[in-house]
Amino acid sequence: MIPMLSFLHPGRLWLLLIVAGVAVFYLVLASRLSSGRSQLRTRLDLVIPRDSPLKRHLSVGASLLAMTSLVVAFAQPTALTPVPRERATVVVTIDVSRSMRSQDVAPSRIEAAQEAAKEFVDMLPETFNVALVTFSGTTSIMSAPTLDRGAVKRAIDSLELAPATAIGEGIYTSLDALLLAPPDPDNPDEPAPGAIILLSDGYTNIGRDSATAAQAARDQGVPVYTIAYGTPGGYVYEEGVRVPVPVNHAELARVAQISGGKKYSAESVSDLRSIYETLARSVGYDTLETEVTDRFALLALALSVIAGLGVISLAARWP
Repeated sequence: MIPMLSFLHPGRLWLLLIVAGVAVFYLVLASRLSSGRSQLRTRLDLVIPRDSPLKRHLSVGASLLAMTSLVVAFAQPTALTPVPRERATVVVTIDVSRSMRSQDVAPSRIEAAQEAAKEFVDMLPETFNVALVTFSGTTSIMSAPTLDRGAVKRAIDSLELAPATAIGEGIYTSLDALLLAPPDPDNPDEPAPGAIILLSDGYTNIGRDSATAAQAARDQGVPVYTIAYGTPGGYVYEEGVRVPVPVNHAELARVAQISGGKKYSAESVSDLRSIYETLARSVGYDTLETEVTDRFALLALALSVIAGLGVISLAARWP
């Protein structure tokens, strides 16, 4: 998709009229050359071979586009561009309750979640600290905030399942993990912005209320992005009994809304990967209006090379 452009000097775009004038002039000459109604035709044939109209049109077209690109560059265009944030801390919070054994997401919910989470860690800007928190009936900071992506991924690989689900406790522990982020050497008293990415396939059945925890996150300026993970038909076997493990979308949506984050749903590995890619862009980048003059200058150079090669091809005599 072509980005919407603004210009620091929009008045300079009037120079595009020169390009339009050159284009009209060429069309007039080309028309006379083809009709044979002007004595200019014989002179033009000495410069522009009649037997290469396609090369001639392509060369002139490339020249006109190069001139257009130069005029746009001269007007100093700006566009909304994703720019990596300099510093932040992201807590990846994963539900490790026994319902994550369900195989409705192949090969299982937990295995797919582990692979996608590791990919997500690699998507974040290198300057971001990343922490890993797990929750079931209890919670654990598996990896404190660190720049070491390998350490976080090894912690993800070591996840073990346990009974019960305490989403609220998972949020509180994630907030505690954010406090462990190393200070910025240049601004030691300024806390880095933080975000929690919480994946769960169930609902709170132990511990403090998740809505209250979400409000605590909001009070600290920490959005919680929730991922409702699994299909409506998911199930596990407990002591030989088939137990349904549907996702509680309502609770996770409420957590995201209260905290100022956003709720997502994933019913497959591809869904989960797509969500993590979206979240990586959302929490890892700011969209800023930046000058993109260099892009149009480079385009003009490329088009000039094409036009030049076309002219050389027209003028050269091949053996």
